[in-house]
Amino acid sequence: MKLTHIRYAAVALMLATAGGAAAQGLNSAYFTDDYKFRHDMNPAFGNEQNYVSVPVLGNINVNLHGNFGYQDVVMHNPMFPASSSKKMTTFMNPYISADKALDGFSKGNNRIIGDVGITILSGGFKAFGGYNTIEISSKTSFGMSLPYELFEFAKNTGNKTYDMGDVNAHAMSYAELALGHSRQINEKLRVGAKLKFLFGLGRADLKLQNLKADLAGENKWTVSGQAVADVSMKGFTYLSTTDEYNNPDNGTYDKIDDVDVDGFGLGGFGMAVDLGAVYQIDDDWRVSASVLDLGFISWSENAQAVNRSDEFVFDGFHDISVNDGVGVPFEDQTDNYGDQITDFINLRDNGNKGGRTTGIGATLNFGAEYNLPVYRKITFGLLSSTRIKGAYTWTEGRLSANWTPLKWLDGGVNFAVNSFTASMGWVLNIHPKGYNFFIGMDHLLGKTSKEFIPLSSNASLNLGMSITW
Repeated sequence: MKLTHIRYAAVALMLATAGGAAAQGLNSAYFTDDYKFRHDMNPAFGNEQNYVSVPVLGNINVNLHGNFGYQDVVMHNPMFPASSSKKMTTFMNPYISADKALDGFSKGNNRIIGDVGITILSGGFKAFGGYNTIEISSKTSFGMSLPYELFEFAKNTGNKTYDMGDVNAHAMSYAELALGHSRQINEKLRVGAKLKFLFGLGRADLKLQNLKADLAGENKWTVSGQAVADVSMKGFTYLSTTDEYNNPDNGTYDKIDDVDVDGFGLGGFGMAVDLGAVYQIDDDWRVSASVLDLGFISWSENAQAVNRSDEFVFDGFHDISVNDGVGVPFEDQTDNYGDQITDFINLRDNGNKGGRTTGIGATLNFGAEYNLPVYRKITFGLLSSTRIKGAYTWTEGRLSANWTPLKWLDGGVNFAVNSFTASMGWVLNIHPKGYNFFIGMDHLLGKTSKEFIPLSSNASLNLGMSITW
């Protein structure tokens, strides 16, 4: 199966149109007592009821975070309609000033990270002196970290030298079988743990380090740096073509322009653990802590590509339309960016380097909850969450108000500040006898493009349903 659209992943580095995909959980529901999947955020949490999730629809978790987004890259064309049929263009359009084009980007690293988790089947039941859970899930994550100077170079503000630093991109997908148990140790302390078996489907990492560009002539740049791409996926190979140097005396060189996947299978295996504890200080105060996804995946293959030279000539990035009024297919237009980025990354096939072992990214949660003495149906909670994943690390603080007006209805609203933005969240949990449905967001969706892409690259949606008894 030839993956001709692999270049679109590279295009996403510049367009940032990708969205969504190891799931962090619904942090808005951390203090919602009858939320059946609280054990995903702290394995010490149990439930009063047994449950079995509806297959595939039991717990769907989609989260996207970023400090730049679609609206910073895709803009209205200032030449439309007077002298152009293109309604939309990118920030690289020469008729958009550099100040306006670069205004939405952070002066440091510009990041987008996403997590998607789908619970295929989950169950919880009381036995063995505590509460037990069994889960089969599919998890995917991706991340990008792009320096401000990369966008400045793409815009070409007129500088003769650009010191761009490091560029990172990452994607990973795996299936998970998790076995959990929690129990009450005494009147105040409850502990829990999960053992997870991880079945790796694929992982890709791209690192461009110490990137620099120096003006070498009109619209020509001498680019230097080190680039490494590692892809671990069953049957994955790079496809290369032969090209000529600008000076024919230098001969020819091989470059990667596509990939191929021969079949589909398990790419790796690993294990992880979740550990957690909840401590009831008194009738009003309760604190909790957990560490999640502490583990690894050992991959059986690693198709590696490296830059074919430490220094090469590049003729720069060139703008294309986003919405071409003359009917040119969007995929053909993005191919132009894909070709440009392929030339910029400058990779050649380095062969299969054998297996490698990678972490999956750990999460630390610390919570404190206060039960209002004068009205026990309301609690207030403060949750600190930190995702530890190298260039894609982030942290968040979330303050919530939680209400249980009826035995079969609870939920809450909250406010959070994280490494990317401030956000409002909410959760509604409906659980009459025999049934449970929940829906919530850690970040309100806000405005989207007509393709339903979040303009700010911050979005969240979590929902699911279960049978209870």
